[in-house]
Amino acid sequence: PSRGLGDVYKRQILCRDIDGVTVEMQKDVPHIGVIKTGCQGLCELGPLMRVEPYNYQYVHVQPEDCKEIVERTILEGQPVERLFYRDHETVCPHPDDIPFLNQQTRIVLENCGKIDAESIDEYIAAGGYQALAKALGSMTPQDVIEEVTKSGLRGRGGAGFPAGKKWSQVARQEEKTRYVVCNGDEGDPGAFMDRSIMEGDPHKMIEGMMIGAYAVGAREGYIYVRAEYPLAISRLKRAISQAEESGLLGDHILGTDFSFRLHINRGAGAFVCGEGSALTASIEGKRGMPRVKPPRTVEQGLFGKPTVLNNVETFANVPMIINKGAEWFRSIGPEKSPGTKAFALTGSVRHTGLIEVPMGTTLREVIYDIGGGIKGDGAFKAVQIGGPSGGCLVSKDLDVSLDFDSLKKMGAMIGSGGLVVMDDHTCMVEVARFFMNFTQNESCGKCVPCREGTKRMLEILERIVAGNGKLEDLDLLEELANMITETALCGLGKSAALPVMSTLKVFHDEYVEHVVEKKCASHTCTALRKFIISPERCKGCSKCARNCPVGAISGKIKHPYHINNDACIKCGACKDNCNFDAVYVEA
Repeated sequence: PSRGLGDVYKRQILCRDIDGVTVEMQKDVPHIGVIKTGCQGLCELGPLMRVEPYNYQYVHVQPEDCKEIVERTILEGQPVERLFYRDHETVCPHPDDIPFLNQQTRIVLENCGKIDAESIDEYIAAGGYQALAKALGSMTPQDVIEEVTKSGLRGRGGAGFPAGKKWSQVARQEEKTRYVVCNGDEGDPGAFMDRSIMEGDPHKMIEGMMIGAYAVGAREGYIYVRAEYPLAISRLKRAISQAEESGLLGDHILGTDFSFRLHINRGAGAFVCGEGSALTASIEGKRGMPRVKPPRTVEQGLFGKPTVLNNVETFANVPMIINKGAEWFRSIGPEKSPGTKAFALTGSVRHTGLIEVPMGTTLREVIYDIGGGIKGDGAFKAVQIGGPSGGCLVSKDLDVSLDFDSLKKMGAMIGSGGLVVMDDHTCMVEVARFFMNFTQNESCGKCVPCREGTKRMLEILERIVAGNGKLEDLDLLEELANMITETALCGLGKSAALPVMSTLKVFHDEYVEHVVEKKCASHTCTALRKFIISPERCKGCSKCARNCPVGAISGKIKHPYHINNDACIKCGACKDNCNFDAVYVEA
């Protein structure tokens, strides 16, 4: 723990300059090294490079920049100013100067982008495994459970169940063979919070799992990661191997009676395996399908034994709670949802990427202060929160507190932390269709409400966006949504209809417009577009007619052409090929 990061940085690096010459830098400058970090959060500004000890943050770095970086910054300590981020007219040389970063509270993500993600030495130098040593050296298992319970830590995977309560339920089971399982499946479209933690600071999550195992008396643990995360899997394997070599995993850890071993299971990408009982079934080699409860996972989970199942971000919070105490953790965020939450901010917002903010932060702060507002000429319309199991929030909800209880009252949920911002060019009916298509494809098929109900809802939504919807379809959508929510077997099925229910409630007029007027105001739904040729702008060049694949355009050279919309297939070839902007979509 006393090692400085500078000691760890002493390693050989190979730097290839623009002339293709490889330079072995350690021979001349022994203190220089290149390390592999994790996601720094500034996704849209990559490739990124942070240079220590100057704390320079370079953005949009290209291979041809490397020679100048080596010559000016590494050898001379001078910045390459053209690679600094610029916020309007303000130059931002350091990470803390960038508004996207300096308005966050990075606790779980504190080390991501700062330390070598593949080095246990750097994690230890940054204070890693101190919490484990404290727990094993001066706390009983019950002390650990009580500290986590007092902290108010709630599961960051979506449901928000109190972690301490779950741990205590496992600890009091009569069965002494117990397991700790980490859910790193993260199947929500656009979500990459857990992935970034596993790639950028894998030891923090592992340390949290070990503390949880000590608390409940487990000797084995499993990390369930989807196979689409090869870098996360590679770094987790390396981290486990390093911990075993260092005596931090295995038998008699730190000279105590506590022994623990970790295994990695790769999932095949099934969204339903994010559900606890489906996940444990998959680890056991069975088809990933949820089961009826009770018994619950805390009573009969993996291999039929009591199991602690939390997601990556939940476990990553545990070391800091043990180190700094429950009161410190409770000082961040609202009383009933303390701590921070990582979000993947994407969509129609100026600055996208990975963020971490205190629970209770408002949507307005996230979108306008951190995200920089809506990009382009659009205006804010809605945000989809919680992925395909979440709901839509609109302008009147911009000041809602982002915490478990507040969002539940709004008919939405935090989920794993996806935030998709949409502007006024977005069709909310198509958004509902997109998420329902995802959910229907990912249904495991075990229960009729989810298997058949989502399919019927998807068929209705597809009819509506194709211009064949009827008013009674809206009532049927609502009826099906209520049925699925009330009768589906698992939590994923029960929340499958949320995107449709929320958009149908908030954007009812948009649904009616699609059904009655056969129009899509955003021009997103291809089948509802109507192309018109302006007689005033048309030069009669015939280019549109020549590029129409179905011959739906007629006219004479040097006279305005006309589109037969009954024959038009809405492909847009006429508009794309017009040199005079004479073709437009009817508003």
